[in-house]
Amino acid sequence: MTAGSGPVVSAATQVLAHTPGLAHLGAKPSRTLPGRRDLAARFAASLRPYGSAVAYPPHQASIGACHPRDLPSRPWAEKVPAASGWDSAGAADLRFGPDGEVMPEIEFLGLLAAADAFDLVTLSPAACDAAVAALARHPLAKWIDLDGIARHAGDAEAVAAESGALALGPVVDADIASGGGVVAAVRRAHDDDEALAAPVILENLAAKATATLALLHLLHGHGIDPESVEFVLGCGEEAVGDRYQRGGGNMAKAVAEAAGLTAASGADVKDFCAAPMPALVMAASLVAAGVFRRVAVVAGGSLPKLGMKFEGHLSHGLPVLEDVLAGAAVLVEGDDGCSARVRLDAVGRHRVGAGGAAPQILEALAVEPMAGLGLAMTDVDDYATELHNPEITEPQGSGDVAARNYKTLAALAARRGDIDRGDIAAFVDRHGLPGFAPTQGHLASALWYLPHALRRLTSGDASRVMLLGKGSLFLGRMSQLSDGMSVLLERNEGGRT
Repeated sequence: MTAGSGPVVSAATQVLAHTPGLAHLGAKPSRTLPGRRDLAARFAASLRPYGSAVAYPPHQASIGACHPRDLPSRPWAEKVPAASGWDSAGAADLRFGPDGEVMPEIEFLGLLAAADAFDLVTLSPAACDAAVAALARHPLAKWIDLDGIARHAGDAEAVAAESGALALGPVVDADIASGGGVVAAVRRAHDDDEALAAPVILENLAAKATATLALLHLLHGHGIDPESVEFVLGCGEEAVGDRYQRGGGNMAKAVAEAAGLTAASGADVKDFCAAPMPALVMAASLVAAGVFRRVAVVAGGSLPKLGMKFEGHLSHGLPVLEDVLAGAAVLVEGDDGCSARVRLDAVGRHRVGAGGAAPQILEALAVEPMAGLGLAMTDVDDYATELHNPEITEPQGSGDVAARNYKTLAALAARRGDIDRGDIAAFVDRHGLPGFAPTQGHLASALWYLPHALRRLTSGDASRVMLLGKGSLFLGRMSQLSDGMSVLLERNEGGRT
């Protein structure tokens, strides 16, 4: 493959939806809080208002307002201004960044209703009015079915009282929550199919809504004609299906429909939190083969991971930091002369026989692709690995995941002779990144750095960026294996300067 040829990543966006009112529905809080009144009260009292969440430095890095290396020193949770409400002037100024936005919860509930094609979501009249009014002022308003949201207004408390239904609320910060009542409810989609129970429906709708929001930002922010996208690959962690095919569904095509991509088809890629990397490789391969001209890769947030490590946060006097749902969208197309080129001849993959220890996985994903090209590991400017926010993971005892990976990469570079042993710390500083992503599936797989990588490559600040995704196949109890894949991106010779 010669310089200036082949598929490229031409655009990338990512969004966060602040959802503290849904945090207690995460897998860990929903198991732990019932029956423990004191802990539940502490949990509720530790939920962040929107102003604090939007000003949280890692969230600002997430929407492109700053590069991760420019984040202030930790602790980050103490570096946010006092904020009154979601519509305060200070919060509004921080809401949108070059790569996306941090959406307030009441607007997200509106998107949740818009994503519902089977009338399973009911918003209280007050919540519906507030969501429609706010979304009507949104830059993406022309892309959002406001009338469809309005049709979801109804008696949310009565719906929540139905057998198998799920109540949502109150919403932190919103005036409609002053009474503390139910602001929304989700019905089950079948009386006795656990794959269509209300909590599962909510998880899937949340993933669809966040992925759609990211895709709409991609279309709007980069002037992309929806009709020009021919295929969509979904790489989130939701399991869409019914009792006969519990995870067999196609979120990608549902998101394509919601975003108005009427000329597109789609399919999902499943590989736990490693999925974004094979999805990018597949998208680039489809473009390189001439099957499609433009392919979008999308992922929505994982609602079960809300509040996953809340006990560690509360024990250290921190707010509940896992209070956002994320979405990401990427466009892969033929070479436009000014984007990040995907090196399909340097895809790293974790083979069945490669071994499951961290050095073995990173050897397969980072060292072997570079060796195959005859390049040193120092020829990559930025390595993006599992970019978990350490302020989230450390209080619960998981350590600084990103720092641990970079130290392993540096040790491998030293063993290969690309650097001296004494330069390991310098390698980490120069080629590594601080973790800044919420601990949710697809986000941990380096996808969260892609908008930053694209900006650095097209500006000429970087020549190569490697994205490394790892997955834990053993979580499904089908194999003891881990998995992983890496993607090398290069600056096009004809790129912007």
